[in-house]
Amino acid sequence: MSVLAPAEEAEIAAAIAEAHAHATPLLLAGNATKNGLLRPVQAATTLSLKHHAGITLYAPNELILTARAGTKLADIEAAVAEKGQQIIAEPPDLGALLGEEGAQTLGGVVACNLSGPRRVTAGAMRDHVMGMRAINGAGEVIHSGGRVLKNVTGLDLCKLLAGSFGTLAAITEIALKVLPASETVATLAIAGLDARKGVAALSAALGAPFGVSAAAWLPRAEAARIPALAGFAAPVALMRIEDFRPSVAYRSERLRAALTDFGKGEIIAEAPSRVLWRAVRDAAPLGAVAPGEAVWRVSVRPSAGPGIIAAADALGGRAFLDWGGGLAWIVSGASAENHRAITAAVRAAGGVWWLMRAPDGLRASLDVIPPEPASLAAITRRVKAAFDPAFILNPGRLYAGL
Repeated sequence: MSVLAPAEEAEIAAAIAEAHAHATPLLLAGNATKNGLLRPVQAATTLSLKHHAGITLYAPNELILTARAGTKLADIEAAVAEKGQQIIAEPPDLGALLGEEGAQTLGGVVACNLSGPRRVTAGAMRDHVMGMRAINGAGEVIHSGGRVLKNVTGLDLCKLLAGSFGTLAAITEIALKVLPASETVATLAIAGLDARKGVAALSAALGAPFGVSAAAWLPRAEAARIPALAGFAAPVALMRIEDFRPSVAYRSERLRAALTDFGKGEIIAEAPSRVLWRAVRDAAPLGAVAPGEAVWRVSVRPSAGPGIIAAADALGGRAFLDWGGGLAWIVSGASAENHRAITAAVRAAGGVWWLMRAPDGLRASLDVIPPEPASLAAITRRVKAAFDPAFILNPGRLYAGL
């Protein structure tokens, strides 16, 4: 596969315009850490934005940062951390889960709308994108939004492009809202709860007036992969509280007292808590994924999460719940039969799925996201045609032939 890696936006636009003129399909990428996600892209040329990098504006007092798409996310996290700030959506690093090496970029995270444990209380990645520049499939530069929260710019293309997986446009620059980082963090852990009781405890914690910022449930084997939880030897419900030190200490104890009906809680201190939630963020409790295994990411209402865990157990897989029970990560054997079983359970629960990783032949032959009703599929196709008239950008990533 040939690779184009221009450094300037004008060069990126020219490369896309040339591909449009010759109807040449392009695989859009940053550092290619997400090439194994969803369907294989049908393209012989990669257009990499990894050299289109750098923070172009950072105004800590205004809580805004603008960076080019190829900027490494780790560099952005380090820059805001120096000013005591953080990326709100806590985006995961799924390189190990997807079997890819390299540092992920801001453009890739936004294009996939990836969000971590704080999603359940602070919103998705796309909710914190204030503005962006992008290049459509005809090589035209477009922009939407701005650098302030209250801006009136007509159609909010940021929401559309964030989560479009590079199928509509090549995102070149992103303006992000950031927030002050918490001074400290603590985690309330309640062991010995099965999935249903665990989700009930998480729901009670999220509904309590103590500002829980993340809530997850791990089965025994998955919990044992996290050093901070190795001593529990049981399934465990986890609830995180972040803020100033006196506030976290007070609220953690109040939350533990409020949840005594679910069992005796243990408060995990700051350092192991930070490591623990980073592991949950990156789906590390699933452990290493073998070549013959597949990974699914399932979103359902929290009360349906335990049913998805049961479906994974029936296949001999491994799984855990995040987002208060509303997000299930699943690993099982890579087969069409397992895919049908998991997606049937998700449909019955009224949820959605992503096939995050599988052998190329399998993910090329299956629905990697739920198929759309005919009326919605027609709208999707019209939107694609409006942004990418020659259908050259990441063809086949979401749907076959699109």
